[in-house]
Amino acid sequence: MRVLMVSARCYPFVGGIETHIQEVGPRLVARGYSVDVLTTDPSGTLPAEENVRGMCVRRVPAWPRQLDLYIAPQIYSAIRGGSWDLIHFQGYNTFVSPIGLLAAVRAGTPFVLTFHSGGHSSPLRNAVRGTQRALLRPLVAKAARLIGVSEFEASFFSTRMGIPRDRFVVVPNGAAMPAASPGVKVDPDLIVSSGRLERYKGHHRLIAALPELSRRIPNARLHIVGTGPYEGELRRLVSALGLDDRVTIAGIPGSERQRMADLLASAGLFVLLSDYEAHPVAVMEALSLRRPVLVSDTSGLRELATNGLCRALPCDAAPSEIAAAIAEELQNPRKIADLALPDWDACAQALSDVYRDVADNRSTVGLTHDGAIGLRSATRARVG
Repeated sequence: MRVLMVSARCYPFVGGIETHIQEVGPRLVARGYSVDVLTTDPSGTLPAEENVRGMCVRRVPAWPRQLDLYIAPQIYSAIRGGSWDLIHFQGYNTFVSPIGLLAAVRAGTPFVLTFHSGGHSSPLRNAVRGTQRALLRPLVAKAARLIGVSEFEASFFSTRMGIPRDRFVVVPNGAAMPAASPGVKVDPDLIVSSGRLERYKGHHRLIAALPELSRRIPNARLHIVGTGPYEGELRRLVSALGLDDRVTIAGIPGSERQRMADLLASAGLFVLLSDYEAHPVAVMEALSLRRPVLVSDTSGLRELATNGLCRALPCDAAPSEIAAAIAEELQNPRKIADLALPDWDACAQALSDVYRDVADNRSTVGLTHDGAIGLRSATRARVG
């Protein structure tokens, strides 16, 4: 089966969707699929086409270069000019999605969509999300299957877009990381936070809590892993609080998985105080290395805490409350059980099941009242 994955970004960029494609794509190739990836390159510096771990990756220009809108008209012509058995849209919140969805509908190619929803630092962008979902609904509703990376995400979009919940399947992200290198030990004073440097990710809240935390744990240090537009503000906050010797801000390339694994394995605590996460890959990676995790009590993070995988703090927790919780976690470290976390092999297999069900049912089902390809109810039971 020929499958096209469409995403605003992929390798060598780092992020949840990028990691998802980089992990499941090659696993689908190993299962006999032909996987192409259609993505964008706002910089104009990456190869227009290359083979990445068995996947043919094609990049088209996108504008504007400095913003995450990813207006890429060539997405439309690339989809209309190609031939695939199924298209898998990875992510919904840039201009790549409506352009690509419209092309798929007009080409008559069956498609599925994984939302991979995330937060945003712009109050305006957050304010128009409802309008954005309403405008996208006619195209999204034509999907053969809609995929959430968590129960939270599936229920959220079912409700907000008015699409029946049984049209959705939940396929969680994996939690695989390399084993820590020999000799790597836990540093009980080290806190790690990972994620794109955006305000909504909450890194600034950790920095603000560090002066109080230092009074409780004199040797406490914070390592923030990531890159992004909020880096300058974070560094200014670090300097203003006199924390230059306690805070490290540096990205780790997505190709350096061992380096990331070693850092996570050495953390006394992993913290993500994000305003919104559907099913954060960064948290799952920390859990896979059996590190205790502290998160905000919101969105998909709340789901992880409810399932006993981590501890949650109120979204409006003051710096002193955050410091107290971190100190408690570092001074009385929780033992992380050897839980059966979702892995990338299971994720790839679940996607394969979805693809096969779409292909098997395409010729035997009609269209629903809103134009969506109907699937047997047994599909959800098999892959949910």
